Amino acid sequence: MILPVTLYGDPVLKRKADEISTSYTDLQSIIKNMWQTMYNASGVGIAAPQVGLSIRLFVVDTIQLNEKRKSNFQGIKKVFINPTILSETGDEWKYEEGCLSIPGIREDVFRNQTIKIHYFDENFNEFTEEYDDINARVIQHEYDHIEGILFTDKLKPLKRKLLLPKLNKIARGEVDVDYRVKAYKK
Repeated sequence: MILPVTLYGDPVLKRKADEISTSYTDLQSIIKNMWQTMYNASGVGIAAPQVGLSIRLFVVDTIQLNEKRKSNFQGIKKVFINPTILSETGDEWKYEEGCLSIPGIREDVFRNQTIKIHYFDENFNEFTEEYDDINARVIQHEYDHIEGILFTDKLKPLKRKLLLPKLNKIARGEVDVDYRVKAYKK
C-alpha cells in the first residue's frame, strides 16, 4: 500500500525515533509499504518518520542509480533497522540533495565520503558494514531522518532563512507533486 509522505513541518520529522524489536506489530507490512511508497515517489530512500512512524527504520535502493553513475558504482538495496553509524570518515564532499518530505527544494549538502554502520535487516540479521560514495550519502540522509535531522538543518543559517518562505508553503501542504503527501494539521 502506498502511504502518504509526511511533509516538512510535522513534528515526527524532528523527533529522534524509537528502537523497535522483532515483535513490532506489522513490521513486514510496514517495510513493504515503505518500498512501494518510495518507488511511487521516485525516491532512492525513505525513513519511517517520512510515513509518520517514529521508529528507527529506513530503506535504501541505490541500484536504480547504477546507470547514472560511473561504471564501477555498485548500488545497494537494503532495509536498515535500529542502525547506528559508528564512524564517518574521509573528506567531506558536497552533493545536491533533495527529500520527499521537502519537495521542490534541492541544495548542496556536505557529508563525509565513508561510513561504518551497524544495523539489522528485515529478518533481524545483524550487520556491521562500510559504505562510501553515493551509498554512504543516501544512508546518512536517511539516518538523519531517524535522528530528527533534515537536510535543510545542515545548510548555513542564511540559506535556511532564504528558504523559509518555501518551507512554510510546504508545511501548509502547498506542494505540486505526483505522490501522496500529508501536511501536519495543528
